[in-house]
Amino acid sequence: MENEKQPQGKQLQVEITPEVAQGIYSNFALIAHSSSEFVVDLAALLPGAPKATVRSRIILSPEHAKRLAITLQENIMRYEKQFGRIELPNQQPRTIAPFNIGKGEA
Repeated sequence: MENEKQPQGKQLQVEITPEVAQGIYSNFALIAHSSSEFVVDLAALLPGAPKATVRSRIILSPEHAKRLAITLQENIMRYEKQFGRIELPNQQPRTIAPFNIGKGEA
């Protein structure tokens, strides 16, 4: 994660394949957890489609899930400072689904 410190004098090298570097589109997330892990399913939900298609699954330890949440919040704050507040349309709390599909949890 961005905030994790590396021992002095050592740099972490990250390699990314061209396929992974292209990324995936996701506008819907489902999150579940147990005592030992968080599972984040990133999906694409298109208007009028009867179902969402999971495009990627991320499995995190609770500690890494919390680090990710903190790092995302910090980056959102920096984004809003640079580009302005991110406005969310009228939607139910605790969902990141972009379309009116009823209840969702994230």
